[in-house]
Amino acid sequence: MYLVGGATAVLRGFRESTADIDFVLDPEPNGAFEAIAQLKNELDMSVELSSPAHFLPELVDWRERSPFVGRYGSVDVFEYDLRAQALAKLSRGFARDVQDVHALLHSGATTVAAIRGAFDSMRDRLIRFPRVDGDELARRIDRLDPGDAPG
Repeated sequence: MYLVGGATAVLRGFRESTADIDFVLDPEPNGAFEAIAQLKNELDMSVELSSPAHFLPELVDWRERSPFVGRYGSVDVFEYDLRAQALAKLSRGFARDVQDVHALLHSGATTVAAIRGAFDSMRDRLIRFPRVDGDELARRIDRLDPGDAPG
């Protein structure tokens, strides 16, 4: 299981709560959707299968770059590649998303250089994502302050 978005922000202590839980199962085990429906009802919140790869080109090394959280029963839990999460948040551009990216940078979880490198590796595949303005996303990356990284 790979946690995404608000779940990562809560896990890292950037936020106290999240409106929904987004994650990816890789691979998707039998019975996953039944368990998701049950979890949704128990938590009384939105639980969705969603990842940055639904909105941006997938990074080839996202699995290797996904930090391990822990093993819970037979499920290994990771945070989805933080570079990809930052890029997805920057592409949306909402204030809370940009704050999350700054929090990731400030905590040392990723760097502006890593985000830029990930963007460069996917830029020529953005054509498959017509909602994404590659030039605007590049400008948003350029506006990130490398000084947000811990000293």
